[in-house]
Amino acid sequence: MSNAVDLVDLAARANAAAQQWSPGCELDEVTFLPGGTVSIVYTARVRGGANGVDRVVLKVAPPGLEPKRNRDVLRQARCIDALSRVPGIAVPQVLFSDPGNPPAIPPFFATPFLSGECVEPLLVAPTNPVPPEIARARAFAAMDILVVMRTTAVESLGLDDEPVTTPADEVRRWVRTLETVPDELREGYQGAAEALLSAAPDLLGPSVVHGDYRLGNMLCDGVVVRGVIDWELWTVSDPRIDLSWMLFFTDEADHPSARHGVASGMPARSELLSYYERAVGEATKDLEWFDALTRFKEGAAMALIAKLARRRNPGAPDPFPPSVCRELIAQAASMMGA
Repeated sequence: MSNAVDLVDLAARANAAAQQWSPGCELDEVTFLPGGTVSIVYTARVRGGANGVDRVVLKVAPPGLEPKRNRDVLRQARCIDALSRVPGIAVPQVLFSDPGNPPAIPPFFATPFLSGECVEPLLVAPTNPVPPEIARARAFAAMDILVVMRTTAVESLGLDDEPVTTPADEVRRWVRTLETVPDELREGYQGAAEALLSAAPDLLGPSVVHGDYRLGNMLCDGVVVRGVIDWELWTVSDPRIDLSWMLFFTDEADHPSARHGVASGMPARSELLSYYERAVGEATKDLEWFDALTRFKEGAAMALIAKLARRRNPGAPDPFPPSVCRELIAQAASMMGA
């Protein structure tokens, strides 16, 4: 069984599925779009597309694997489609989809190709700085979207049949990830996990949670957030997960991948938190616990990235030192008093 996407087949299926959206349209020039980490992303030109759409993005599940968990692109499409109907939540519209016949023939869904840039100010500050006024405006716009996500009832979205992930469940999710990586990438994870689980707060909400909510997963045009993208990790869970994650990409959060000594232009953590709390009308309880979870989760995510990179390119340097994974896990443990 091949693990490569058959572009001729994908183009034919996309043309057939697109007739649900815009009868008589034609798709061609299917081209790989770099940047996907789990799903595979392509663009295609559209002739005769509805509403002036002349290019689409095709998000395809990895062929040869069952489309489960973060590979389940149709579940992602369901969430995006539901959110696209809510005023104040910027996500691409889902135009059409195809269930395929997995694992050999992978499912996909299509959205319009949105112009704009997808940049994390904190991480690119030394080489491609975002003007401070732009970074600030985008950050506050992202918080506006986050507030609407928190205050939108899951039932109103038609997603109330989704399983609810508690804060403790979120810890266990990343424990399962760490159980699959080499030992040098996960030192101390069991103690950190035990400390988090022993103090896990009660669930707030629940609401739709993106799982990797930051400017680096948003398409922006100037100061406008045109679309929140990359919904592989979405859950029905506690909104403080996304809040803490967004706050981790500020200068004072000391993200280990951003120790370059160059200011990002992002607002201060305290500014963003105050803005959010004013909008929701209450202080955020137990945020320290979620900040520890954020570091544990980032350590696990980086460890997984390193494991997959080693598998793809044996002998190549790790994308970041294994010490970064261990440091993040140690920070989580220390924040929990372990």
